Amino acid sequence: MPARPIRVTLALSAITIAAGLALRFAPLGLPHFVTKWGGSTLWAVMIYWIVSALLPRRRPSSVALLAGALATAIEVLKLYNPQPLDAFRHTLAGIILLGRIFSGWDILAYWLAISVATLVDWRVRTARPMR
Repeated sequence: MPARPIRVTLALSAITIAAGLALRFAPLGLPHFVTKWGGSTLWAVMIYWIVSALLPRRRPSSVALLAGALATAIEVLKLYNPQPLDAFRHTLAGIILLGRIFSGWDILAYWLAISVATLVDWRVRTARPMR
């Protein structure tokens, strides 16, 4: 499988980050359901883009399994509450990177989002170059 061009990776990452931050922090007037689940799914998509950038020659399905496992592990880590980690989780960076409250539903949302990112990645990698 060909690697995704770095320009495309950077563009996909920038779009994902901008959309996630806008969804969570911009006053868009969207329902809580959209901001909650939209932010969670975009977070998982970003995990996929990072893993796929670190392993550019791996098949998207392999990247998806690794990204899903990583996202699941980070969610399960929310059940571990040492004071320094909890203090970090209450900062803006901690909220964005790790989240605060465990949810099995988040794990489902992550896997669904990573599945969609995998399909997008596959399409990007197999698209014919424009002339």
